[in-house]
Amino acid sequence: MKKNYYLLALTGLLSVSAIGFSSAVAAAAEEKSPWSSSVELGYIRTTGNTENQTLAAKGDVVYEVDKWRHAGHAEGYGQQADDGTGQIVVSAERYELSGQSDFKFSERDYFFALIKLMKDRFSGFEYEDNVSLGYGRKVIKQDNMELDLEIGPGARFFKVDNGKSEDEATLRLAAKYWWTITETSKFTQDLLADIGESFTASQSVTGIQANINETLALKFTYTIRNKDKVPLETKKTDTETAMTLVYTF
Repeated sequence: MKKNYYLLALTGLLSVSAIGFSSAVAAAAEEKSPWSSSVELGYIRTTGNTENQTLAAKGDVVYEVDKWRHAGHAEGYGQQADDGTGQIVVSAERYELSGQSDFKFSERDYFFALIKLMKDRFSGFEYEDNVSLGYGRKVIKQDNMELDLEIGPGARFFKVDNGKSEDEATLRLAAKYWWTITETSKFTQDLLADIGESFTASQSVTGIQANINETLALKFTYTIRNKDKVPLETKKTDTETAMTLVYTF
């Protein structure tokens, strides 16, 4: 029962993301809706010489009107594998929930407020949460591509496994880029660094998406997460390669 717990949790996360915003989207008028939402799901299972199953789920929602843009994001990732003795054990389990609000005071400039909650069972940290405020600018704004750069102070709240809760001031640097290559394909690149006295956490997410139709797409992402200082017996860098089916509504 325990070995399937994370699968149930991730499936529930995906369901909440879809159901929570479907009513608002369904009620949109003929004019362009201020809501945009998407959910992603990827699942891999291998049997035979290797017993392994992996589930990845993500949900995004954006509400944009006048000078305000609000975005929410939820994701979960889990993996079960054979430990070599015939027992199936959880080998990876990670959850993330974040929200960001932007106030646009010009066509290209905005202020932002962000909160991000993270839990990675095998990272050496019991939890790692971040809040930040800052300034963002759309340095590239074209019909087929955009690039946003952000900078601002923040605070990090974290707890090392078997340690005590700590907090510290941070500096957040972020870049968000997308490029519509063709009518049916899109490239994205997100970079993030939270710089603190205890450690610097950075992340790179590279993605390419190919549309199947107006609402369905296949998406490939490659994620690199790094901390320059980590607990003993914990690696500084994690990578994740995922292929997911994306439903946009």
